[in-house]
Amino acid sequence: MALTIIPKKEQAYGQFNNGQVIENKPIGFPREGGTKAYSTLFYWAYAEAKVDSTIGLHPHQGFEIMSFVLNGKIRHFDTKLDGWRDLEKGDVQIIRAGKGISHAEFMAQNAVMFQIWMDPNIDKTMQQEATYDDYPAADFPVEDRDGLHVTTYTGTPEAPLRMDTPGVTIARWKMDGTKKEQTIALRPDEVYSIYVLTGTGTFDGKSVNPDDFIIIENAEQLELKTEEGMELFVVASPVNVGYATYGEMMQGRMG
Repeated sequence: MALTIIPKKEQAYGQFNNGQVIENKPIGFPREGGTKAYSTLFYWAYAEAKVDSTIGLHPHQGFEIMSFVLNGKIRHFDTKLDGWRDLEKGDVQIIRAGKGISHAEFMAQNAVMFQIWMDPNIDKTMQQEATYDDYPAADFPVEDRDGLHVTTYTGTPEAPLRMDTPGVTIARWKMDGTKKEQTIALRPDEVYSIYVLTGTGTFDGKSVNPDDFIIIENAEQLELKTEEGMELFVVASPVNVGYATYGEMMQGRMG
């Protein structure tokens, strides 16, 4: 097993509107430093609004861009639907940017979200029309596995979020504290990217804290321990993608 822990202070940093929205970025853009794109993950930001703030209209192409509302309310405008849509805590939005789309975002004060960009086969997606979907929190199945509550967004037949990027599972794991230890089965042909939302504990004996980002490779299981409970956001993606990702191409140009 290879297990890498990246604390918040070592992640990339970003901001909008003179600091109205601040971001720590487990995976930053190629020139921002921090962890670079890998597997089908191109970008991952944890964004928090200090005041009401609007990020103006801007374009996207090719990528699949997901917004997971962790707290508060956000609104999205895009040129495909030509209107604003409201999202609240637990809701998820995906933009399959295809040939091109522009959108704007409003974050209410104290709103928090993940924005995660997945790297599909650009050669194919750039030939497709952009599409967009909102998913309310109630749509996502929740399973109780003996003290581990698993909310699954995509990657299983029951999970509703549809993606063009292949082989991706996204879930939220919550250890409620009633069971202090969990053994999680993993697949060695997948890389696991995990953000600690709340709580402290250990991953295979290594201490983790809120806002830590953990990358796990070549593993068949993971031992989790916590005294107080812990909530984790988990993306599993393939080790061998099967096509040249845009992230690889960008890193090759910069190298």
